[in-house]
Amino acid sequence: MKEFKDKVAVITGAASGIGYGLAERCAQEGMKVVLADVEEGALAQAEKNINALGATTLAVKTDVSRADDVKALAEKTLGTFGAVHLLFNNAGVGGIVTDVWEYSLADWKWMLNVNLWGVIHGIHYFVPIMLKQNTECHIVNTASAAGLFAYTGRVAYAVSKHGVVILSETLCHELKVKKPDIGVSVLCPGIIKTNIFKASRNRPKELLNKPGEGMDMSDPQVQATLQTIRQALEKGMPPEQVADIVFETIKNRKFYIFANAEETKHLIKTRMEDILQERNPTSISLEL
Repeated sequence: MKEFKDKVAVITGAASGIGYGLAERCAQEGMKVVLADVEEGALAQAEKNINALGATTLAVKTDVSRADDVKALAEKTLGTFGAVHLLFNNAGVGGIVTDVWEYSLADWKWMLNVNLWGVIHGIHYFVPIMLKQNTECHIVNTASAAGLFAYTGRVAYAVSKHGVVILSETLCHELKVKKPDIGVSVLCPGIIKTNIFKASRNRPKELLNKPGEGMDMSDPQVQATLQTIRQALEKGMPPEQVADIVFETIKNRKFYIFANAEETKHLIKTRMEDILQERNPTSISLEL
């Protein structure tokens, strides 16, 4: 896809971080922008800001973990604009750092419901719309560099992002056969300046941990790790720069998008060599 003016973009997680950066870039390209986010106040402010850039917008409060919400998002997009050309399955949550066995079942459900099922729902409801259109389209699913190798402490996040990567790869293969004019990319960023580690502010009440479950916030090591990650995020790549990289990728129909993740490619290579040589996994320590 080379031309974006007057086309319709749908962005989940659009009220902050990478999603908001993408929304700004869509507005700059002259697109009609559908903003979807679970955080109502932030969504209203994002809509106001994107409107101020001259874009025609539609804001839809959406919990991507709920199929009915994403279905409604698709219906409202079609009802308002009649089409969708760019789909950014971007909404995501993070912020839990603990050993595999210490994750509560609620932790797993929350992380997978948003990060993986959110993308599944987006594909389920929007790809059929794209298939019926006689137009060029593109889908970008936000995964993470964490979806390409294994490391300790953030397993639920990594599992969800590994799922997004394989889901995107399969979607790419199948659309090449079924509908070659629908492009697919998977965004695997490194450290980006976002509020993803504050995502628990939007965690559903029914998935909150009971006392004694999940991450032990009183553990000094946990606190130190969280502080290190927060400091790294503050120094991370700005979301608007990620958006620039994403749009260049769409124009060139590239699949893998490594925004600020070049330094992790040696980790991906190590993991692949472990598999091919049938050796035990190499321990990885991320330098943040």
